Amino acid sequence: MDFITYQQLFEGILTGSNPPAPYDNPAYVHYTELNWSRQQRWLKTGLLNQDLAAFVEDIDKEQVWTIITEPWCGDAAHTVPFIQRIAELNPLIKVDYQLRDSPPFLIEQYLTNGAKSIPKLIITDTETNHLAVWGSRPAECQQLYYQMLKDNVEMDQRKIALQQWYNNDKGKSFQLELLAILTAL
Repeated sequence: MDFITYQQLFEGILTGSNPPAPYDNPAYVHYTELNWSRQQRWLKTGLLNQDLAAFVEDIDKEQVWTIITEPWCGDAAHTVPFIQRIAELNPLIKVDYQLRDSPPFLIEQYLTNGAKSIPKLIITDTETNHLAVWGSRPAECQQLYYQMLKDNVEMDQRKIALQQWYNNDKGKSFQLELLAILTAL
């Protein structure tokens, strides 16, 4: 699906009277509401790295950027808007959104240490040759997460700490990682 369809799906979960599972669970609806707000904020106010923007604008071969995500995913709410805005800089980049928890279950091919961690960004050429895979968090954020697991930090506290990390980082780390990935291609 394209970004508009993904946004419509996202919004439909929040406004629909009979949302599909897992969105029939109030906790998932709550996460989705928070993530809608976060995503809209980054779409409006997130600053793009100018080196990354210039590099992406100069891409001269078609690429497909597949994003595996879900509206309930907090990490995705902080990263997907930047991926989308960056991809929009070049008409040779086609973005395809895939839901982690729906067929064709593409995530099964991109597990992180055996887990279905999202978001994932898969970059291929038009013949589906893999060029790069990124996800599910910027390296520094991932290190923070692993440290909190090691320290047995409660889930609610982990969520708060990750949210604070993303708010302070403002998309900078992800964009630097994506720039490094793209320049290495």
